[in-house]
Parts: sequence; C-alpha cells; structure tokens
Amino acid sequence: MSSYSDFAYIYDRLMRRDVNYEKIADYIENIFAMYNVDPELVCDLACGTGNVTIPLAKRGYNMTGVDASPDMLNIAREKAVGLDVLFLNQKMENLDLYGTMGAFTCMIDGVNYIISPESLLKIFTRIKTCFLDTDGIFIFDISSRHKLENVIGDNTFVHSDRNIFYTWQNRYLKDKKISDMMLTFFVKDGENYRRFEERHLQRAYSEKELLYLLKKAGFEHVDTYAAPTFEKPSKNTERIVFVCR
Repeated sequence: MSSYSDFAYIYDRLMRRDVNYEKIADYIENIFAMYNVDPELVCDLACGTGNVTIPLAKRGYNMTGVDASPDMLNIAREKAVGLDVLFLNQKMENLDLYGTMGAFTCMIDGVNYIISPESLLKIFTRIKTCFLDTDGIFIFDISSRHKLENVIGDNTFVHSDRNIFYTWQNRYLKDKKISDMMLTFFVKDGENYRRFEERHLQRAYSEKELLYLLKKAGFEHVDTYAAPTFEKPSKNTERIVFVCR
C-alpha cells in the first residue's frame, strides 16, 4: 500500500501537468458564492502537498490542512512559508480538530481512498456532528465509478520525460468495486535512476451510495455536479463533486 513517502517528492511534478489547482480554488469559491456561505475557517482534508490549501490561504481563508502522509505535509509546509496555515498529520478516520469549521473540502479523490463504507460513514458523521458549523458546507469530489471501471479499468499507462519514467498498471475488481493501481517509478538521481513502487487502492463509489451515507451521517441537503461545471452528472461523468449541508 502507498505510504506517499518517495512519491511525495515527485507528486507535484507529475500532477501539475494535468491538474489546474487555481481553477479548483476558483470552483470552490464559486460554490461558496452560489450557496451564500462566507467561511472564515476552512479545513482541507487529504490535503497532500497543499495544492488546494495554499491557493485558498492566499485568497484570505484561515486554512487547516489534514493529511495522513508526513512526507506530503513536509512539502506542504515548505510551500506555505509566509502563510498562516496549520497542517495536521492525521488520518481522516481519526479527525480531531481544535474547534468547528465553516467549510470542509476534500479534493482529488480523497474519498475514493477510503475503501470501507463504514469508515467513510464515520468520517462523514464526525465532520457533520463534531466539526462543521451549523450553517457550514462540505465539498468533496470523487473519481466516478465510470472512470475507475471503464476509463482507467484494466489499462496500463506509460509516462516518460527527461527525469522520470513510470508505468501505471491497473486492475478493476468489479466484485469488490476496487481499482487496484500499481505504479513503478524510475527517477533520475545524478547519473543513475532510482526505482520505487507505489500501490494505490481506490473504491468506485456510486453517486447513490454516497448520497445514502451522507444522509445517514446527518447531511440534509446534498447536490452533485459534473466537475468542473454546475451541470448534473451523467453516466459518463468522470469526476463528481458533492456539496453537502
């Protein structure tokens, strides 16, 4: 299983090719405006190297970033020098904050990594009952079941540039609704290449499953959108955003 140790130090170099984090921050702020909320305190769950946390902090939000990987948080702290951001090394299942928040975010598949629906219900319930302001908002996204089953599926992807080569081999376990991803990296280190592997498991939650868990956790109003739009998800939507109150 992934520890995000070696991977943490090349994560940004890989992700920034495909993900525009400023646009994700724009999207979150558009949600705040659409739902007429103006949170002062925002908690970014599964924050990784702070790629969503930091842009929001620069826009004036009092940010707390939570992640299970010490290495990812070390990089986040280095990137956030000069900003008033609190980073906490916690698993989402054991979330323990100093008070309530006006908003929670969890972007780029953080929820998919919670394999057990029971654990996910615990997380949702803890956010709703312990740490979310009464008028607060919880925003998260997932890679859809369609994406994990049909787009990533049982495919293999290869990436190569001057300093990094990696293969991404995938298996979709339909009976378990699990995407099993094995990544093998070769990263240039001086004149040689260093090899390491990462195994990632993601659960392919359906929209219906998550709506059930959110309602059971106490969220009364949940809307879903096909990111990065405000259109309703279709059967071919690859990323779904949930807005919960």
